[in-house]
Amino acid sequence: MKKLVCLVVIVLLPAMVLAQTESKGKSKGPGDLEILGYGLDVHGYADITFQSRYIWRGFDVFNNRSAYQMTAGLQFADTGFGAEVSGHRATGGGYELWERWDYNLYYQNALFKGEPIETNYRLGWVYYSFPQWPAVSWDLQEMHAIISMPNVTTVKGLVPSLVIVKLWPSAGDSPFVGSNASGWAYIGMLDYAFPIPGLLPTMPEQMIRLHSEIIYNDGVSPMNTVVDSDWSNAVLGASTDFDLGYGLKLTPGVYYQVSMDSSVNDKDEVWFTVGGRFTF
Repeated sequence: MKKLVCLVVIVLLPAMVLAQTESKGKSKGPGDLEILGYGLDVHGYADITFQSRYIWRGFDVFNNRSAYQMTAGLQFADTGFGAEVSGHRATGGGYELWERWDYNLYYQNALFKGEPIETNYRLGWVYYSFPQWPAVSWDLQEMHAIISMPNVTTVKGLVPSLVIVKLWPSAGDSPFVGSNASGWAYIGMLDYAFPIPGLLPTMPEQMIRLHSEIIYNDGVSPMNTVVDSDWSNAVLGASTDFDLGYGLKLTPGVYYQVSMDSSVNDKDEVWFTVGGRFTF
């Protein structure tokens, strides 16, 4: 963990210092952080989400058990850099070894802004920690790229995206080395957001978000199981936000997975989520 903290500081601090030179002399707002005498626009969030099942890239991680996901993150608005920590824990006992904490560093930006080919991209590194394993390290690492094109369809709110993922074992003595936990996955996504009249008196309108994705798994499993190189699953879902004021939002969602490869998941899945987020 000490190495991870050092890495966060090494990666983010230079970007923070560069951004401060542009903000020097500006009055500070509620989201500004002062470092080395300079102002930096920093925004953060924290949330907790209940999931009736935790489905991750097609895998039923806790075998039909419900789970909680806890997340906290910071975004350094002027730099494109951000950091996020999230934890995943099953409700009840029996799956303590599969409790997972994700440490994510990323950079995001856009090309060709305002053009039909406008491209938003995000490059990220994730460290997956399994702290309950007693003697050996089952930790994993991941690099990913996310590419979205919000204007290419000419339909407002309809956004196609592509995610490319490379996963590998973290430790040289990991039992995962040379195993099925190292490999690639490709995720195609299509999202559509549209407004409806607000369902709360304090909200004149709210957004309904429809989400779909399909995953090609090139033989990689975070549980070190043998999986095929094939189209593994497709997901359809819908969610919306209820703005409660004071930076609080309540987000319910429902999802359905079509499982196409039994080596990843041998049954279709339906689950719902309810999340609460505080943004500052």
